[in-house]
Amino acid sequence: MNPILSKEPVQRANKSLKEFNQNLNIICLEQTAKTAQDAATALGCSVGAIVKSLLFKASDTFILCLVSGNKKCSLNKLKKITEIKDISMAVPDDVKRITGYTIGGVSPVGHLEKLNIYLDDTLEQFKDLYAAAGHPNCVFKISFIDLHKMTNSKIADITE
Repeated sequence: MNPILSKEPVQRANKSLKEFNQNLNIICLEQTAKTAQDAATALGCSVGAIVKSLLFKASDTFILCLVSGNKKCSLNKLKKITEIKDISMAVPDDVKRITGYTIGGVSPVGHLEKLNIYLDDTLEQFKDLYAAAGHPNCVFKISFIDLHKMTNSKIADITE
């Protein structure tokens, strides 16, 4: 077994995947998938099919945005949707504390704290999506609708 699979964050992501669907499996990549482009290259897919998990600090709470790998999250759209004016990218220490993952391996599931999650509507165009699974070398494949159901996310236009 790949030693990466035994790491606690990967185990936590895997537990969430299996609770949703026993057929969801973590894929360990030889090379890092720290960036969307790295992941797309390693998987041989479009960079748009890579799900970026971006944590934002919104006043006194945090919001996770699941965004297509070829898009940027729009702070202005996020502010309008949430009606929160004070939104900024979370700092790495907050990302680790809130999600339990380090940047580059933040999974859409298995967080340490409950989060409101927004799902980028442009991801719907891809048959298969790939998202991080707790480590920069780990991803999982999922459909848009299953990602939506599994994360209990709100589908929204959140990209520039």
